[in-house]
Amino acid sequence: MNMQKISDHELVKLYQSGTQAALEELIKRHKRSIFSAIYLLVRDRPLAEDIFQETFIKIIHTLRSGNYNEEGKFAGWAVRVGRNLTIDYLRKIKRDVTITDSEGNGIFDYLIFADENKEDKIMKMQTETELKNLIKRLPIEQREVLIMRHWGDMSFKEIADKTGVSINTALGRMRYALNNLRKLMVAKGMQI
Repeated sequence: MNMQKISDHELVKLYQSGTQAALEELIKRHKRSIFSAIYLLVRDRPLAEDIFQETFIKIIHTLRSGNYNEEGKFAGWAVRVGRNLTIDYLRKIKRDVTITDSEGNGIFDYLIFADENKEDKIMKMQTETELKNLIKRLPIEQREVLIMRHWGDMSFKEIADKTGVSINTALGRMRYALNNLRKLMVAKGMQI
């Protein structure tokens, strides 16, 4: 049986009826999008791999127990499972989300300041720290979209697919993130 031509819905049914190869095909199809959604939040490959494994353990448990309710597509549901486990992990350890680009460089490495003397460098460090702290204060859904859009260089369609929401919801979360960040900056007396 050629598993590559079978829909996700049918693969789920096959796996639930005992066909292990169906699960292997589901993993192969959706590994990249699930892993990317996790990695974008934690920016730590070994940690992302651990959470990815936990994600598929949870998916397998849900499928085997018959608790999988196919309200939407499998891919969107699986990405949400990974994203939710990641958010739970971040909340549990209150770990800072590092804001980096795809090469792992901090976003503040790209800020250019003319004639940086010691005072300018101190001010730059203080501004970086304040901005990071303000971004951390955003609700996780807003912070996630902001990071994916600006530092992950993802389109709103990609963000919607990764987070399992509509494009309008992703756009709304971005708008709220920017508005809330602006309010936080004004309250802190930072220039916009």
